[in-house]
Amino acid sequence: MAQYTPEYRPSGEEVAVIKTSKGSVRVQLAGKDAPIHVGNFVELAQKGFYDDLKFHRHVPGFVIQGGCPNTRDLTPDQVVEKAQSPYGGLGTGNPGYSIKEEYSTNPNNKHLDGTLAMARSQDPHSAGSQFYLCLGPQPMLDSGYTVFGQTVDGLDLIGELRVGDVIEGIEIENMNA
Repeated sequence: MAQYTPEYRPSGEEVAVIKTSKGSVRVQLAGKDAPIHVGNFVELAQKGFYDDLKFHRHVPGFVIQGGCPNTRDLTPDQVVEKAQSPYGGLGTGNPGYSIKEEYSTNPNNKHLDGTLAMARSQDPHSAGSQFYLCLGPQPMLDSGYTVFGQTVDGLDLIGELRVGDVIEGIEIENMNA
């Protein structure tokens, strides 16, 4: 799969407002620490890529994951049903490209409660659109997954998100002109 380098260059001031069917979460993006991941996330959000996708993975005390385009045309109930099968096809979608890992260069790559990071396959450079929010500290992920944001408002809401909940859209505040 082709490696993509986003055109958007983050300032480090960007905040993502992840609007879900249960409410909104505000995440301070780490544009200085993970510019490729933040640039990619901003571009996808601006294009409406995340609109109407559903969260497809929930592991209590670990993560809630979304951003798989394979959930777009499914109802929340269908996502719940497919998520119970290893052959459901959820968690395998991408935007048609991948991005370079930044966990080895990010000086603040710490998975804390409410951390926003990119999911990937076994290939370190396979992240694309799927992200997760940590449900508690996950230090075992620090050396293998790129952190690109930290929740600043809505931490309680993250704990309420479940498989099938809808990502209504993601707005980016404080973007470069």
